[in-house]
Amino acid sequence: MPVDSKAKVRPLQDADIDGLTALWQACDLLRPWNEPRADIERARAAPQSEIFVIAENTSIIAGVMVGHDGHRGWVYYLATAPERRGEGLGRAVMAHAENWLRSVGAVKVDLMIRGGNPVAGFYDAAGYRREDREVMAKWLTPPPGGDAPNEIEVTITYLEMQVAPSRPPTPLPRTASKIALLRAEKPTVGFYRYLYGAVGEPWRWYERNLLSDKALAAIIGDPSVEIYVLYCDGAPAGYAELDRRRDGEVELAYFGLIPDYFGRGLGRYMLDWAIDTAWSGQPRRLWVHTCTLDHPAALAVYQKAGFMPYKQETVTIVDPDAPDR
Repeated sequence: MPVDSKAKVRPLQDADIDGLTALWQACDLLRPWNEPRADIERARAAPQSEIFVIAENTSIIAGVMVGHDGHRGWVYYLATAPERRGEGLGRAVMAHAENWLRSVGAVKVDLMIRGGNPVAGFYDAAGYRREDREVMAKWLTPPPGGDAPNEIEVTITYLEMQVAPSRPPTPLPRTASKIALLRAEKPTVGFYRYLYGAVGEPWRWYERNLLSDKALAAIIGDPSVEIYVLYCDGAPAGYAELDRRRDGEVELAYFGLIPDYFGRGLGRYMLDWAIDTAWSGQPRRLWVHTCTLDHPAALAVYQKAGFMPYKQETVTIVDPDAPDR
């Protein structure tokens, strides 16, 4: 599908920053050691770099960061909204970045692709070729986690609710068409692992991945563990897991949306629904925890829903997905 002629590539504006970071998050380009706003500020402050975007209404649907070192150009953070891929938006911002590099005198452009990123075919089609190079790096400012390449520091915040919220039921979001929340009465391990990965992979959920199938089956098959799946137009869009195994309390053990369903108001609806369902058993308290690897808005969302922080701790965890530094 060709690019819409109204989809104009332009430099990033202040009002675009939230939309651009959301785009990077949706495309799984962010890592704990790369603070997106700091990267944006550095790029905008330097005369030898620029950020270009395509905006549609108030959303950023494509973007790229580009810079040069006086000898060659570099491209970073090329992203297209997942639901808009195939429309040529990536090619449009990439071509604009290359033209900008030509205008400042760069004669060659380089880029690096993180292992596991499936975009190599895009660059092949755009005329980029693999070269016999060995990439080496040195951190001038230590990243989170210090010198250990497979460890990161994580701050965990525990929140609780000791009284059920006094509010009317949350209405269905206007952006939704056909949605349903159904309990997975007898979820298979395979289906649960799909949900866990689809929802949690961007936030580095890992605990359940360490369990054997037998150990995981024992948890999700426990009648006191309730798994509610949100369906949107017949497809899974997210899930909430309520753990009632401790007498008198309920843990909102896992909660989240699949990234394809961000921005539709479904998260708030599902969270309030899960809270109401948890309180239907009249527990003594409902609690949840979130951490600095979670969605940047997670803590605020839980507090807005009525949870109050009661404990915070910082721990060091092994990050098996961390690249070599």
